[in-house]
Amino acid sequence: MNVSDIMTTAPETIRYNKSVHSAVEAMTQIGCHHLPVVTDEGHIVGIITDSDCRRALQISSISLAGHAPNDSARETPVRRYMSPAPIIIEPDMPVEEAARLMLTNHISCLPVMRSETLVGIITTSDILMAFIRLQKPATINS
Repeated sequence: MNVSDIMTTAPETIRYNKSVHSAVEAMTQIGCHHLPVVTDEGHIVGIITDSDCRRALQISSISLAGHAPNDSARETPVRRYMSPAPIIIEPDMPVEEAARLMLTNHISCLPVMRSETLVGIITTSDILMAFIRLQKPATINS
């Protein structure tokens, strides 16, 4: 099984100069925990996570929903809290290699690139769901 079989295609991104508040709104709206951070030209320069946003907002809640943004969150760009220069993978890489990279580097997502184009994102949740699907017994057609 390759990364392309289980990744989220065309992931939502956020520009590096947008606010942490914008990142929280985007994650809440689409129900995700990771956003690739891109330049104005569309080049990926980092990843911002819900954990990064909680740190920026100085909250410990699991859910970011319902938290009123403070002035700092409205003004602080995501580039101040993102993880820069993320490890990237290609869509034809085996899922096992993506899992190994995540475990070895203590990260929970990897941007998926084809040449210089972001084509997807794979997360630990994607890998766990694929594992669950593989474990289901095959149904026999009678």
